[in-house]
Amino acid sequence: MTSKIERYLPLYEAKMMHQFTHRWATYQPNGKTRDMTLDELRDADAVPLPRYWVDEREVEARLEHWDRGWLLGFRDVTNTTNERTGIFSVIPISAVGHAMPLMYVAEADNLIPAILSGFDNLPFDYSARQKVGGIHLTYGYLKQLPVIPSHTYTPALLDFIRPRVLELTYTAWDLQPFARDLGYDGPPFVWDDERRFLMRCELDALYFRLYGIERADVDYIMDTFPIVKRKDKAAQGEYRTKRVILELYDQMAGLPTMLVPAPKEEQGEIEAPDLSQWVTPLEPPPADPRAAHVVE
Repeated sequence: MTSKIERYLPLYEAKMMHQFTHRWATYQPNGKTRDMTLDELRDADAVPLPRYWVDEREVEARLEHWDRGWLLGFRDVTNTTNERTGIFSVIPISAVGHAMPLMYVAEADNLIPAILSGFDNLPFDYSARQKVGGIHLTYGYLKQLPVIPSHTYTPALLDFIRPRVLELTYTAWDLQPFARDLGYDGPPFVWDDERRFLMRCELDALYFRLYGIERADVDYIMDTFPIVKRKDKAAQGEYRTKRVILELYDQMAGLPTMLVPAPKEEQGEIEAPDLSQWVTPLEPPPADPRAAHVVE
């Protein structure tokens, strides 16, 4: 008779992840964290090291109601003066610290990318800044925030959102279960800062339009993110994020429109850009296999 091999899973802490990435920071032997390096992020096998480990049986007992190979969580500890207030990400199955509340998604798999991107966009973040008091983004606050509901996402919108969220999130093998739930069975995508920047700007431009925010208000909202602005100017000499989002917003305004269900169902339908005619600035386009790691 042989005994079952004990297996331990990492205890994920909120500080280890950020928007669209589960590999933001890693623990060092001295007990402190540091940001993952660019070389580590470009390595599909590199994962953040936790400070603590938890018996897998303890994790399984608490997730017996959950049949997916990933979790969706967000940072509880935040501040309206931070670079971003709402920070949501998918992570591999693991133990999770109390400062990273989880959300168990009951929606169909094809809606999962829209749910994640619905939290990690700038208009939602702007709304969170107006509501959150103190340093905790609690469930109570979250339930009061204006999230684009599932019924608004038409197949055309999902076809735009899915590949961008897939490439942004699936950069390491440990999130393969998430990629498979999105219908992708290839290798992880190579971490590329420029591609990530453009994909996120495309998503932000779309959400500004879905929220019905006028261009002048987009201009104003972008200036309420001073840390983003300061970092851009230090690295690029301009507020590049604002400029690119406004350019993409204008390009979407030039597309034919399509009717989609309004966020508030009693409002009927709203006009959204017909993204089937969108020409992405990315080459190859988002989630194209040519952007993925080569498996030898």
